[in-house]
Amino acid sequence: MLKLTLAAVGRLRPDYRALAGEYASRIARFMEFSEVEVREASRAPSPGVQLREEAARLREEFPDGSRLVVLDRAGKGLTSEALARELDRWRTAPRPVCLIIGGSHGLSPDLVQSADLAWSLGPLTLPHELARVVVLEQVYRAWTILRGEPYHK
Repeated sequence: MLKLTLAAVGRLRPDYRALAGEYASRIARFMEFSEVEVREASRAPSPGVQLREEAARLREEFPDGSRLVVLDRAGKGLTSEALARELDRWRTAPRPVCLIIGGSHGLSPDLVQSADLAWSLGPLTLPHELARVVVLEQVYRAWTILRGEPYHK
């Protein structure tokens, strides 16, 4: 069974939390799913220091041996069908998967470089809270594609 962790910087406000929770509960029916949030380093003296501090906090949350998938605007764009193919590969591999979403300044370049996959939701800049909901919805959609269910149409 696939073990999937979503690690994100920052807490979701109530409306986003409700949407994310809906998709998280749907995902959890099909795989071992967990979601962890780390505190944003908003008091850091510069964006670079902030990114390094957040990366260290995120690294503490990765399950051992995880395949790291970072959300990055410069990453690879995936259709829902392509994400379904990735999920299919992940579920047959013995490694857990950790999806990583940064905060308001993104992710540390070192963290992005260490990832197994950098995934882009497209060229638009999205608020990180909305990006988290979109990621969860797309994971759920990809799973319905794999199962041949009608949701994805």
